[in-house]
Amino acid sequence: MVRVEDVRKAQRAEGPATVMAIGTSTPPNCIDQSTYPDYYFRITKSEHKTELKEKFQRICDKSMIKKRYMYLTEEILKENPNLCEFMAPSLDARQDMVVVEVPKLGKEAATKAIQEWGQPKSKITHLVFCTSTGVDMPGADYQLTKLLGLRPSVNRFMIYFQGCFAGGTVLRLAKDLAENKKGARVLVVCSEITATTFRGPSETHLDGLVGQALFGDGAAAIVVGADPIPGVENPLFELVSANQTILPDSEGAIDGHLREVGSTFHLLKEIPWLISNNIEKALTDAFEPLGISDWNSIFWVPHAGGRAILDQVESKLGLQPAKLQASRHVLSEYGNMLSACVLFVLDEMRKKSGEDGLKTTGEGLEWGVLFGFGPGLTVETVVLHSLCT
Repeated sequence: MVRVEDVRKAQRAEGPATVMAIGTSTPPNCIDQSTYPDYYFRITKSEHKTELKEKFQRICDKSMIKKRYMYLTEEILKENPNLCEFMAPSLDARQDMVVVEVPKLGKEAATKAIQEWGQPKSKITHLVFCTSTGVDMPGADYQLTKLLGLRPSVNRFMIYFQGCFAGGTVLRLAKDLAENKKGARVLVVCSEITATTFRGPSETHLDGLVGQALFGDGAAAIVVGADPIPGVENPLFELVSANQTILPDSEGAIDGHLREVGSTFHLLKEIPWLISNNIEKALTDAFEPLGISDWNSIFWVPHAGGRAILDQVESKLGLQPAKLQASRHVLSEYGNMLSACVLFVLDEMRKKSGEDGLKTTGEGLEWGVLFGFGPGLTVETVVLHSLCT
């Protein structure tokens, strides 16, 4: 007689989930952060708000962002003037854009990841798609399945409107899928286009200016699977553990709402303090089973949420400046791309590690941590084990 436990054992992978490939993409429209205040106040017809513009210039100058990529161009904004108002009804116009463009941008990143993976796309068994823009039915996961030509029987999972921490969420989900379904190959895609949040400046909602100076568009894709095929698949990292938690006394620090005017968000200035004062507990909970307590002995892949977050985390934990170099680079070159951002950092970590000509993925270190920070305040903590040290 067949036993259920034998069936379950046969269904599960033997080894841990691994990151097998990474791909990224951005829209072609690149904006220079140093000149963005002039452009932003001109396109929103707000040049008469001189004091507000000066404040926005200071925010941009302090952001440590050099450039960002945006789907919205000057031509698109001129054709849709309601997007340039602070609170004009515009959800339909925004939806018409992002419902189409979010899966398309995701396809570019996914195509690169699948090419690096080196296996036929017909071997993708699961698709996890994540975005904070363009809620629709059938969803972006369905659209991407069609765009990529994946099998109709691919098992899809759609994650909407979670914000920045979801770059860790998708890895947590992919890990469980890969380890509990023998032979599974999970395509993870995070695609973010800020056309739903762009709006003109307001003198009464100054935290909105921070968002307009910080967020950029981008998509990242990762192939995750367990028990890699020797000589065929070349895994980069093992996903050792993945956990989510809500920080104490942080409710309302970041929130977002879908309204007739598009997506609105609220950011408290205490966010960097809340994260930096609670991050060590997340680290201790994750690394105590491994006997690791020296945070400079691991490689770091934190979400590039903003300069102040990185600065305060570095200071609080006594990290060497080089530890957050990958995140600072992504912030500088792309801005904060919500859920896709931390996967860009992971890609930068493996690229930076291999610059010396050696095949390494985590600065030559064995263990590392990936952090997602976002609304809640929610923190995703993923322990990584480098397979090329």
